[in-house]
Amino acid sequence: MLTRELLKAAADEVWKPYMYHQTFDGADAAQIAEDGQQPMVHSSDALCCGTFGELLQGQLPVRSVPGDPHFLVTMPIAVFARAHFMPIAGTRSVSVYPPHKVKAKRLAENLVVALSVSGGILLLQSELPEGKGLASSSADLVATARSIASCFKVRVRTSLIEKLMAEIEPSDGVMYPGAVAYRQRSCSLLSFLGQMPPLAIVGIDEGGTVETIDYDHRRGEIPANQREQYHELLERARIAIPQGDTAAVGRIATTSALLHQERVPKEHLNSILKAAEATDALGVIVAHSGTMIGILLDRVAADFPQKLRSVLAHVSPFDNSPKIYLTMTGCR
Repeated sequence: MLTRELLKAAADEVWKPYMYHQTFDGADAAQIAEDGQQPMVHSSDALCCGTFGELLQGQLPVRSVPGDPHFLVTMPIAVFARAHFMPIAGTRSVSVYPPHKVKAKRLAENLVVALSVSGGILLLQSELPEGKGLASSSADLVATARSIASCFKVRVRTSLIEKLMAEIEPSDGVMYPGAVAYRQRSCSLLSFLGQMPPLAIVGIDEGGTVETIDYDHRRGEIPANQREQYHELLERARIAIPQGDTAAVGRIATTSALLHQERVPKEHLNSILKAAEATDALGVIVAHSGTMIGILLDRVAADFPQKLRSVLAHVSPFDNSPKIYLTMTGCR
């Protein structure tokens, strides 16, 4: 049932252009043929979206989930990393540009070995700033895998992408066509939650950068009573996201931001909370392992234009160039 649900989401018009050369364990040839057709124009260009921080990130009670209790819930946004792969016969090495994208180089070289295909040249271009908590590294890696698969006209299994990513660093679940609860350390799916409702996020950057591996090493364990809170928040997200309950999504994000403040404080969180309250926004969202804070708005609400202008005015003292991010929202 999960494979069927994922295939259906991947065939959605919003996600299909990005997902064609990726598939899921358990999908057979008949399902793939049913859920998607070969693009008319073949290209080794591939994209992967980022995520605005996390709707929710924490640890679950040990009894509630097998394996690693660390998890996050993605907030997919329409901001992308792009990869273009050009094969060179007779080599398994990959040259990457820009050259500092060493994580993508490592994944590309491991993937060409796994697929028994040629190495080559990998070009990366991203709209996602690095070290801010928008999943720039994860998006680079997924776009790289999709580009190589597209170049050789094969479908790469999501589980293979995750295996190769897990060897590099903790990662976000941006390889899935929708919002997911995800084990970032093991790079494995906890549950597929569905399509995020159409939200706008007014984001500000507190400055600096955060390295994913460094953050993962220094964060501590969460007390048992808070783990119960995270479990309850995840259960609420399982209901709110499929129902498109924007108010509940806002409450979940705000609660997670406040819980996380005890471990990795955001300097302007209290001020942004007051701005969200003053503008009657849905709530706030943070990059738990990054530098971004955002205010959530329902972008299909009748009063969205007025609220957007009000939010922009309220956050301008903290960032004179706030950015507006839109959620990736598939058909319901």
